[in-house]
Amino acid sequence: MTYFVEKDSIVRKIWGDADTILFIFAGASAEFALNRAVDWLYFTGKLPKDPLGRLLSTVGYARRIVFSDDEAALAAIDQITAIHQGVENKRGAKIPDWAYRDVLFMLIDYSIRSHELLKNRLSKAEKEEVVAVFNRVGQRMGIEGLPANFCQWEEQRASHLRQHLVRSHFTDHLYQQYSKHLGHLRYRVLVQAQSLVCPQAVGTLLRNPRIHWLRPVLMVYKFLGVIRAHHFLRDLILPKAYKLQIQQLDAAHR
Repeated sequence: MTYFVEKDSIVRKIWGDADTILFIFAGASAEFALNRAVDWLYFTGKLPKDPLGRLLSTVGYARRIVFSDDEAALAAIDQITAIHQGVENKRGAKIPDWAYRDVLFMLIDYSIRSHELLKNRLSKAEKEEVVAVFNRVGQRMGIEGLPANFCQWEEQRASHLRQHLVRSHFTDHLYQQYSKHLGHLRYRVLVQAQSLVCPQAVGTLLRNPRIHWLRPVLMVYKFLGVIRAHHFLRDLILPKAYKLQIQQLDAAHR
């Protein structure tokens, strides 16, 4: 059987660890709130009603693609494309290509950042592999202007961060919903996680705190990882209703 992502790929290692996925989720939750195209996420009304569920759904689709055979992965990508086309038809407008690229670029960026924050630095070849996998997703979706390699991605990512992020009333409303659904303590943990994993441009717009009290927790996490007792970040961040979803994601190197 041919898999969309090879079984020994660094991408499978990244997306097979629930705690790493939680930091990808944290970064995406910050950046979605700032993206100039966030009004598209509000159009159906589903995001503000269940922001955690919608973001976990996005992460879930990405992981489904990473661990599927070619046929199933392409079917999942086509399903994503059809869902977006349905929203476009209802709104009578097209989602801009740059907005699609933004989502792919943030998945690439937070895959790398989250793994390096929790595990170890990636080599240039491993970063190229992350870019290549998500490029294949974008190509299947018909997205134009994708980078040819990691260096081009870095340049485009920096440009996107400069041009496509803005703090708006959508940002503030979405963060109110995060707080409402998480509760005060877990919301503060989420904000701390965002401050550790997000690019500086994101943190500046969100005015994230500079005192990173979660960093010592991560040091303990890395130690506990040695004795295989480290899966506690989900308990810090997620309400009980979402823990099972994250536990099901914890299947490294299947």
